[in-house]
Parts: sequence; structure tokens; C-alpha cells
Amino acid sequence: MEWYIYLAVLAAGFGAGFINTLAGSGSLITLPLLIFLGIPANVANGTNRVGVLFQNIVSTESFRRRKVLDVRGSLILSAPAILGSLIGAQIAVDLNEELMEQAIGVLMVIMLLVIVLRPNRWLQGELAKMEQRPSLFQLILFFFIGMYGGFLQAGVGIFLLAGLVLGIGYDLVRANAVKVFIILAFTISSLIVFMINGQVLWGMGLLLAVGNSLGAWAAARMAVERGANFVRWLLIAVVAVSAAELLGVFEWIGQLFQ
Repeated sequence: MEWYIYLAVLAAGFGAGFINTLAGSGSLITLPLLIFLGIPANVANGTNRVGVLFQNIVSTESFRRRKVLDVRGSLILSAPAILGSLIGAQIAVDLNEELMEQAIGVLMVIMLLVIVLRPNRWLQGELAKMEQRPSLFQLILFFFIGMYGGFLQAGVGIFLLAGLVLGIGYDLVRANAVKVFIILAFTISSLIVFMINGQVLWGMGLLLAVGNSLGAWAAARMAVERGANFVRWLLIAVVAVSAAELLGVFEWIGQLFQ
């Protein structure tokens, strides 16, 4: 590869790690780049998990050191997410994701409205840590979020934030801390599935991991220092852009100017 491609991969990894830690959908930066470099979509999907794995190791430890990570709640909610991710990753080995991307785009538009119209629900969480056992509904919810994460990864952080804030009761900063722990847990399980199927390029994945990790470190520090209101506005921006990308809005705009 040319030297500037290495820089592009590192930069994409940094951007993805930063956005993933504070909101989600950072894989919408790295996945298209990997595919543009000629890597088949299913292999790009597997390779991208290497960067995500290291990114979440860094961000989880950063949140833990700043004492905003609810370890018990993270462990409880990780269990159904891991089970779901194993199923989702196995599906992703052969399935075309175009139709699912459009469906996820519609869901993100709905979520954007919820974030904008109900700001206090996202800023003023009820929980510092989970004291009670989660309900059956909450366990099922995180099972399906894990299944989606195992399938595609892109956008899973946003759905986890919605589940943790609206379904569990964390504020955005604590929800982000629990989110990165859960993603770390189910990324390990889904990465194993991609490895077994020979769909991981380790050289490219480790290069991504360097950028992802640096971005995650910067974002975790900023989340704690700037607070939930800053994270909410970044989340609004990321959800809006992600929905537009998944629904093909940017492609449609580009065709208008051709």
C-alpha cells in the first residue's frame, strides 16, 4: 500500500474511535474505507472488529478510572448481548446488509426525534448503578441489540445508548461507559466467529486499532469533562448523519449535482 493509505486508515480509525465512544456509528467511517480499498464487504466487516475491540478496551478502562463505569450493571447486560452477537455474526457471514441498513436508517430518524423532543430524559438519568435485577423485557432488548451488533456493528452504539438511557435509566455519560463495556464483551464473541470463517485481515485490523484506541482515549476524557449535554448534542449530529447515510440521502444529493 502507498504511505498515504496507512495515514488514511489511522485517521479513519481515530475518527471512528472518537465517535463510537461518545455516541456510535463510527464504523460508518471505517467500513466504507475498507471496502474502498478493495476488501470484500464481509471481510471488511470482520476486520473492522479488531479496531473496535482495542478501542473499547481503552475507553472502558478510561471510564473506569474516572469512576463512571457501573461494572455490575455492565456485566449483567453484557450476557444477553453476547448471546445475541454470536447469532448476528453468524448471519453476517453470508447475508447482504443493504435492506437492513435502510431499516436501521428509519429507526435512527425516529430516535433522532426522541432525543430532540425529550432532552431531559437523556440528561437526567436516574441511575448511578443498577441495584435491581433487569426485567425480562430489558434482557430481551439487549439480546436483540447484541444480535444487531454481531451482524453489522455500525450504529450499535446508538441503539445501546437508547436502551441504557430510555430502557435502564442511566444518564448519557454513565450510559456511554456501560455501552463501551458491553460492546467490548460482544465484540470478542463476534470476532471469534469472523476468525473461524477466515474473514479477518489482521494487519489492516491492527492498524485500525491504533487509530481507534487513540480516538477512544480522547473521547472518554472529553465525555467526563464536558458532561451529558455535550454528549447529547454530539449524539444528535451523529444520528442525523448516520440516518442520512443509511437511507442514501447523500447519494441522492450527489446525483442531483451530476
